[in-house]
Amino acid sequence: MSWKTRNRSFYYALAPEPDDPGLDPATTALLVIDVQNTYLERPPRDSLSAAERLHFDGWTPFHERMHGTVIPNIAELLALFRAKGIECLFARIACATADGRDRSLSQKKPGFNNLLLPKDEHASQIVEALAPVGDEITVIKTTDSALTGTNLRLILANLGIRTVVCVGIFTDQCVSSTVRSLADESFDVVVLEDCCAAATDDLHARELEIINMIYCNVMALADLKSLMKL
Repeated sequence: MSWKTRNRSFYYALAPEPDDPGLDPATTALLVIDVQNTYLERPPRDSLSAAERLHFDGWTPFHERMHGTVIPNIAELLALFRAKGIECLFARIACATADGRDRSLSQKKPGFNNLLLPKDEHASQIVEALAPVGDEITVIKTTDSALTGTNLRLILANLGIRTVVCVGIFTDQCVSSTVRSLADESFDVVVLEDCCAAATDDLHARELEIINMIYCNVMALADLKSLMKL
């Protein structure tokens, strides 16, 4: 099935196929979202309690997807874009203070999104396999959206960017929030389904359906490579 007809929600079940997105290398940028050490490093399973092991096992498919598919695909895309001189940018969650007092409210509430990631600590850094090189730009955020609370919109405008290719984690949280913000700022957005992950495959698939066609075009890495002749 073509990218133009898959990942459709009820809203777009009868919609015509979208046009190919504008992917001029001079006005296109890659944005890698939140692929940070904190999400990829795990404690030894045998050090955990029975309840913790169940939770650990629930996250195993995510880690398998990240290490087996998402990180290798993003690494390939970075190499392809860098070889063509296409802008590669990064966003990561990090706070400016050691105690996190500058974090947004969502990162202070109890639960999964309660994050204390000081900007200079190992946990908050982009994973080594995808680390920025040279003068590639990284924005630091304490919000889900990479536009909210950063100067990313201004950076993209100054670079002459019109289309943003979004990859990273989590599909249903920071990726989705960033995509929606970019769309609201009238950027064209492409999301690569095999360069993203959510905590579960079901959450990933459902969020792609929700954002596809209204906020972005969802496609696979192979589709993008074909369109851009990479």
